[in-house]
Amino acid sequence: MDKKKKVNPLHIEKLMELVNQSPYFSLLGIKLVDISPGYAKVVLDIDKNKHHNPFGSVHGGVNASLIDTANYWAAYYHQPEDAGFTTLDVSVTDLAMAKERRLTVHATAIKEGRSVCLCEAVVKDDSDRVVAHGTSKLLVLQGRQTIDHALKNMGYEGLPPKFID
Repeated sequence: MDKKKKVNPLHIEKLMELVNQSPYFSLLGIKLVDISPGYAKVVLDIDKNKHHNPFGSVHGGVNASLIDTANYWAAYYHQPEDAGFTTLDVSVTDLAMAKERRLTVHATAIKEGRSVCLCEAVVKDDSDRVVAHGTSKLLVLQGRQTIDHALKNMGYEGLPPKFID
């Protein structure tokens, strides 16, 4: 991890464009809208035909996906370009039922280590009501599950360099 290097804004812009086209994001309608140092923001426009449980509210698994996704990207910013992640643990507490419109997730990195990162996220509805809270522990994988691996898997070429002088 190197907090001294400057992250290339073009890398972040192109990364978000490509990640938002990934199969799982497309399936659920997840949009990564911001990545900055130790922070990520993810949004989801609720579709009752995709996201609702049989009782007419958003399924808890949607909150879990949003929390783990936002936490992953909150940890991404300062990690080396050849580092990837895998989730070790996700803890989700559903606090209220969401039914319609948009969910917004704000995630922050609590601890950005060389081997493990801990992040937390809060899911809010359009009324700014907290509907879920969660944490993710992410194992840093040097040289494995990197962004370059993801891009190749999706059929894309590389991105602009992550760090600039």
